[in-house]
Amino acid sequence: MGGALFTRTHSGCQLTPLGRMVEANLRKIYKDLQATKAEAIRFTRLNTIPLRIGLMTTIGAQRLSPCLAGYQQDFPNIELELIIDSEVVLLKQLDSELLDLVISAPTQLLASPYQSTLLYEERYVVAFSTTHRFNQLQKVGLKDIQSVPYLDRLNCELREDLKCICQNQEINLYAAYRSNSEEWILRMVQAGIGVALMPEYTLPKDGSDISYRYLYDPEISRQVYAIYTHQSSEKPELLALINNLSQLIDRL
Repeated sequence: MGGALFTRTHSGCQLTPLGRMVEANLRKIYKDLQATKAEAIRFTRLNTIPLRIGLMTTIGAQRLSPCLAGYQQDFPNIELELIIDSEVVLLKQLDSELLDLVISAPTQLLASPYQSTLLYEERYVVAFSTTHRFNQLQKVGLKDIQSVPYLDRLNCELREDLKCICQNQEINLYAAYRSNSEEWILRMVQAGIGVALMPEYTLPKDGSDISYRYLYDPEISRQVYAIYTHQSSEKPELLALINNLSQLIDRL
């Protein structure tokens, strides 16, 4: 490196100014080396190509799981790893090349270095138990929800937008419960504790004890994207996955 990277004393080791300057790059090189070695070992032992996919916590499995199953039938040498987390955490892992792809519903289009492919659009619904009085209604609006206990989804990407809409329309949603877990929200809906606003494909397709109506006044929807970087898009197996996802979802 052209100079000492650290000095050793009786009390331990300390980085020199040169050492501090190159530390970040050396750590990155070491991290990349470890990741490359791990992938090489997995490939040679299993003859598979690993793809790491990050899923935002509010993305439901109803539409994606059949597509992923179809993809693995067409490409049996691909090993899929699914990581569930918040969009912020997943994008950081994508930047660090710890993920190959992120499936998310960003509230605004992401700028470079990200690339994105629209997978599908879904409307928000009002979910409630099959014994709830909303079953007698043909449609449910925000004003109807303020009269019943409301289950607040803390991970909802449109949560702040919903607050603004409620303020503008002078609607007060009483949050009987709050949770960052979609599963717990669904369980509380099933138990009849309250109602929740959810993306339609987050609901289980064959979910028992749960009914829903599409939200109106206003109608709210979101778009779900496959997000990746230019570097990850150079992987042919990843491009094949993105193409398969968009094509298979169109057929559903």
